[in-house]
Amino acid sequence: MPLIRLLFSALLAIFISTSNVYAEELLALIESFDIPAAPMTLVTARNIELELLQDNQLAIHDLWTRIRNGYAMKELDSPLIARHEKWYAARPDYVARMTDRARRYLYYITVEVERRGMPSEIALLPMIESAFNPAAYSTGRASGIWQFIPSTGKDFGMQQNWWYDGRRDVISATNGALDYLQKLHGIFDDWELALAAYNWGEGAVQRAQEHNRRRGLPTNYANLKMPDETRNYVPKLLAVKNIVSNPANFGLVLEDIPDAPYFTAVSTTKRIDVKLAAQLADISVAEFSALNPAHNRPVILQGNDVILLPVASVETFRANLEGYEKPLVSWQPYQPKKGERLDHLAPRFGLSLQTLKSVNGLSLQSQVSTGQTLLVPTGHEDNSTEGEFAAFNMHLSPSASTTSTTKYVVRRGDTLASVARRYHVSIASLKQSNDSLNAIHTGQTLTITQSSRHILHLGKAPGHRHKLAQRNTALKRASAGVSSGRRKA
Repeated sequence: MPLIRLLFSALLAIFISTSNVYAEELLALIESFDIPAAPMTLVTARNIELELLQDNQLAIHDLWTRIRNGYAMKELDSPLIARHEKWYAARPDYVARMTDRARRYLYYITVEVERRGMPSEIALLPMIESAFNPAAYSTGRASGIWQFIPSTGKDFGMQQNWWYDGRRDVISATNGALDYLQKLHGIFDDWELALAAYNWGEGAVQRAQEHNRRRGLPTNYANLKMPDETRNYVPKLLAVKNIVSNPANFGLVLEDIPDAPYFTAVSTTKRIDVKLAAQLADISVAEFSALNPAHNRPVILQGNDVILLPVASVETFRANLEGYEKPLVSWQPYQPKKGERLDHLAPRFGLSLQTLKSVNGLSLQSQVSTGQTLLVPTGHEDNSTEGEFAAFNMHLSPSASTTSTTKYVVRRGDTLASVARRYHVSIASLKQSNDSLNAIHTGQTLTITQSSRHILHLGKAPGHRHKLAQRNTALKRASAGVSSGRRKA
């Protein structure tokens, strides 16, 4: 009944100016309604046919419905689809976390996919790339919800430095990923092959096709010889598609996502602390960081164009910013002497050693300064931010960071020692990164913290896609038929 009143409240306002009689009749009709079991229609005084919906039918008008209506990929006859459906169905908590994260980004991605005339299944691709985790970072240095490695990110316009990583920027990375997928579809004229190339590299797919041509074999996705990861790539996407199509069939429930923008872009004309920006928008730092994961440091420099805020928070942010009279930045650059001990330096600025390292992206093993300019709080030294805030360390890329964290799901037969050997870390380090655990069990998720000297030598990380770093000629070499994918050589 409240829904029907809501539907007709606006209608009454329209008809009241035309005929008081019509309005009174319409109001009487509303009062007399009992909500039917199925939708019914009502013809108004102006012969406008309206559909009356029960409250429990509102969910069909969410973003999931829009995505389902845009499906355009053909079905793939593969038993792997059922395997992945079963995997997701057995992990409802995982699916719930993934879709909860997706609600921030999925509307924007869906609109961009539609605008380009692409199948709406493409909007679900971050589910299999990163589970919509904007902080996802692989052992192969792929980052963000679309999992770009540094060189391919640069090829598609994603700025990367000490302060900022555009691969984690929702807008930049989405546009880059869709640009690349469109390019691949233009090459192969087939979405299955385009997706395989997105995962494996177009050169690798083209070589696999040529291999089949020489033997008189079909050159479609199902018949190409490819790595297991790529063989599973499209089936996994189609499994997600089927789950979104009918989650109840798999014993799952998808959180409703409104078919409306979640965020708005706001220009950044001044430097501002991340924590303060969240405070002025009246949202949590976690929410702010989820929408703005590209910022590596606690200060947002001007010149990074925009920050993203929830639609409902924009006016609050603007009003609070206009009335805020204190400094917007509470951090400053500090140039330490080379060899200066970090455990002596941190207390001078009121920081713990761990915080000093975290804020500046220093390795957990770092003991002394290398001479790199550091970010420290204001008010503890002669330095201040009253003058120009130099954009120091702009030449450093996040890929040069000395540490990286990834996740590993324990397999049957794994031990602490075997996992440590696999990822080239010590058992002590593995324990330290996982709350000093002494034993592991199948299905447990471990945090692996590695230094860059280990990451760069891993090459093929067990249990994860092989995202190699040789991508700096990605687009230039495409016409020569060599691999230019985000990951594979």
